[in-house]
Amino acid sequence: MFRPLLLLTALLFSGWVHALTADEARALAVGETDARVEALNRLVASADDKTAAFIQALADDAVKLAGDQVLVVRDGKGSDPVSGAELAVPDSAEDVINNNRMRGELDTALAGLKLFSKDDRQRLAAVMALLKEPDESRLPLLDKALAAESRDAIRIQLQLARAAALLGSEDKARRLEAARALAESKTPETKLLLNQRLAAETEADVKTQLQASLRAIEEALVWGDKLGALFSGISLGSILLLVALGLAITYGLMGVINMAHGELMMIGAYATYVVQGLFQKYLPGAFDWYLVAALPVAFLASAGVGAVLERGVLRFLYGRPLETLLATWGISLVLMQGVRSLFGAQNVGVENPSWMSGGLQLLSNLTLPWNRLVIVAFAAAVLLGMAFLIGRTRLGLFVRGVTQNRPIASCMGVNTARIDTYAFALGSGIAGLAGCALSQVGNVGPDLGQSYIVDAFMVVVLGGVGQLAGTVYAALGLGIINKLLEGWTGAVLAKIAVLVFIIVFIQKRPQGIFAMKGRSAEA
Repeated sequence: MFRPLLLLTALLFSGWVHALTADEARALAVGETDARVEALNRLVASADDKTAAFIQALADDAVKLAGDQVLVVRDGKGSDPVSGAELAVPDSAEDVINNNRMRGELDTALAGLKLFSKDDRQRLAAVMALLKEPDESRLPLLDKALAAESRDAIRIQLQLARAAALLGSEDKARRLEAARALAESKTPETKLLLNQRLAAETEADVKTQLQASLRAIEEALVWGDKLGALFSGISLGSILLLVALGLAITYGLMGVINMAHGELMMIGAYATYVVQGLFQKYLPGAFDWYLVAALPVAFLASAGVGAVLERGVLRFLYGRPLETLLATWGISLVLMQGVRSLFGAQNVGVENPSWMSGGLQLLSNLTLPWNRLVIVAFAAAVLLGMAFLIGRTRLGLFVRGVTQNRPIASCMGVNTARIDTYAFALGSGIAGLAGCALSQVGNVGPDLGQSYIVDAFMVVVLGGVGQLAGTVYAALGLGIINKLLEGWTGAVLAKIAVLVFIIVFIQKRPQGIFAMKGRSAEA
């Protein structure tokens, strides 16, 4: 049974407390909605612990009516909401029905009662809930909470909630005062409240103040909107970068048009799903760390499939890009159907660990989700790791040597066939890491890769085939430009504009941002 968090103690310290009576319980449970709401608002301002418990029971649909007797029924046992005495529940007892409006009022009342919790976060959440649903009848409750509140940050929000409640007052002076006070609340919710009041306001001087307050809020919110669009662009760019990094090897360095690249990402995403299921079944206490374990699994699963693909098919097609396109397109269909046979055609659910839930709030209208922040950092880490591997290791030296001049590399004793397999497996493994990251921000299904393969090729071609720096610039540039254009033109026109830009750019500079190096350049 629900027990309100120390409501009685808090209310005793914040003012007088009124005990629930049988008549008041009936007024809350029976009658027209307007009368019930009026009774609710009247009681919330001076609620004791039994009143709070009864309001919670109403919200939980745990109240029945037997004649004139109101009963709280939980687990099949009835009790008197006033005395708490156990009562028999007659067969003729009827459920108390709450319509949508009443449910909303009950939820708001419960949030109001949490204004007196000892938990700062609960009090702040309660204030924000009341700020979104202002009502002048709750002024006594807000005044009582203001008198008891000791935290300055919460007091400021309480004062704003009080001003929002006064915004609908019949007293013109109160409305004017509220309009001035709400100019200090630079939030989208306050902007919506002021706009709603402006549409209904008839007094000229109050309308003028409402318009001035709206201008002040809009000027403050514009920076949050701009920074939000910029972060969305960086987030999209980091995802495109992850997707395109593997393709920069398989297409950029090896000259293979790999249409199955998206399906290699899909394999990484499904590997993450399988690891999640194993942790849920065998290691539920360590579930928050399943993603760490899924990273090497996703990499190895996609790298293994890529190695088999290179050894079994692609090594016979080097130097014939159109044949590689057709072959890998057929393989992509086989991989998608294989996943449908194993996991079903429907999307599967991959959960975020708790440390990736929520976000970092920088401004009232700017919250950076943790999962996006982690993916941006992860993309940077993968990029640095790949740059180190290609530029500073023996394997990277061999890959660059084979790419630039295969005959000479072979004459120097390099096993070019083995290097081809390693390079293709590396690109496929990075695609698997991209799939693991994408599982945290979107749906995981057989068609996952189809959504990104075209964008990945555009990034690689625009950046310069085989150039890591160009891939980075192209991914981030396309992501930011796309999100900025979406704010002006909408998602569809933004996509078209980006595509037209890439076509024009490639017409003027076929080698991309950076000049191409590798077999294709020498052919």
